[in-house]
Amino acid sequence: MADVEAGRRLSVGNECERDGISGQRRREMIRKLKSGEYRIYSRHQDPKTGRRKNLGTFATREKAQEHEKAIQYFKRH
Repeated sequence: MADVEAGRRLSVGNECERDGISGQRRREMIRKLKSGEYRIYSRHQDPKTGRRKNLGTFATREKAQEHEKAIQYFKRH
């Protein structure tokens, strides 16, 4: 499934996508769960646990994207 290179896990599937402006890969914050719901994760890993924080679970991708915009707004204001 995922290749391991220099001790790092390379992403598979829709976990990463290219940034439209710079073409660099960026971490996708919204992921679809097996239950069909969408969950928002923090972009940065928790140094203690090595996992990303759960920032909310939503029934639709649109609701998750709306909440992600609110998160980004409050991070900067």
